[in-house]
Amino acid sequence: MRLHNAPNMSQNRANSHRPRGAVVRAPVAATPAAFVRAIALAYTRAGRDVRPALAATGIDPSVLHTPGAHLTSLPFERLAMHAMRELDDEALGWFSRRLPWGSYGMLARASLTAPHLGLALARWCRHHGLLTDDVHLTLEQRNDVATLVLHERRMPGSDFANLADRTTVREFAHVSLLRNALGLAAWLIDARLTLLALDLAYAAPPHAEAYTWLFPGAQVRFGQTETQIRFAAHVLHEPVRRDDAALRAMLPQAVRLMVRPYRHDRLLVERARAWLRAHPQADAAALAHGLQVSVRTLQRQLAAAGTRLQTLKDEVRCDTAVALLLRTRWPLKRIATLAGFDNEKSFIRAFRTWTGQTPAAFRRGGAEAQQRHPT
Repeated sequence: MRLHNAPNMSQNRANSHRPRGAVVRAPVAATPAAFVRAIALAYTRAGRDVRPALAATGIDPSVLHTPGAHLTSLPFERLAMHAMRELDDEALGWFSRRLPWGSYGMLARASLTAPHLGLALARWCRHHGLLTDDVHLTLEQRNDVATLVLHERRMPGSDFANLADRTTVREFAHVSLLRNALGLAAWLIDARLTLLALDLAYAAPPHAEAYTWLFPGAQVRFGQTETQIRFAAHVLHEPVRRDDAALRAMLPQAVRLMVRPYRHDRLLVERARAWLRAHPQADAAALAHGLQVSVRTLQRQLAAAGTRLQTLKDEVRCDTAVALLLRTRWPLKRIATLAGFDNEKSFIRAFRTWTGQTPAAFRRGGAEAQQRHPT
């Protein structure tokens, strides 16, 4: 995992003392490490140690104790998915009772048959109340503005004795609940929502700048009486464009809707990832042929989704390498081949770029964590 510790843009040039291999980026372009700490608290609440999960997803445990740190979204997505499955709680410790794996998929399926987004979101809010009494979501519309409101009946994280822990869990819950609903809404109509304003019922955290990335376009205000987000209401009349087959394809990667702002048709991106996992050395022509589109169409749609072929290949290769390093004792040469590399040397160089560690060091750290804290 690449760990960043850059409180603001002005410090980028001054960080000559940062660890070798670290790249400083603005926190608005990454996930706050506070959200990793929130997941660690979910493990604490369940009486379990988070360190094996961090090792399994390639995250340096020092992120838990590094003020101002942030990380790229991909390792965080892996950690969130891992934790939801391992703890069997899609709410990650926010509520007084667990939301078992598949809970939010059930809500999405119930919203899928709505003729338009307005009804789909209304169903999501209503059915969410069947999962927990701790919070209540409502969708309101006045003239050209729609508002999604989060009402607290029991503050997420309130069972933690430490104020800082309660604050961390509460923030993560509020952000995730809004991102869940907004991400699903954008996916249902395959279009980004025009966000107008975001009110948050807590004080500004040290990583407040990240909210301009998490909720692009919204005017953000902290310390308000309720958490709510306003967006252009015209999208509520948009027809739902997804079906059950699309939902089944989306659900294995649904965490991305929570973590990243929606970009046009991620389904193509997921299809491309799946094809690249089976053909890691494929070029643009081979991938386009496999997806039954032209190379030009492939490049245009990847660009519309905010990515490119090399980025996808790197993500897939990194995921493959991480899984094989942690789950097998195969030699690096074999793993390099399975991850799509021509030789071991180029694999080691790429893996160090992705994670800041050599494959051998990464594997060693994961094995040690598992021995100390077996799951």
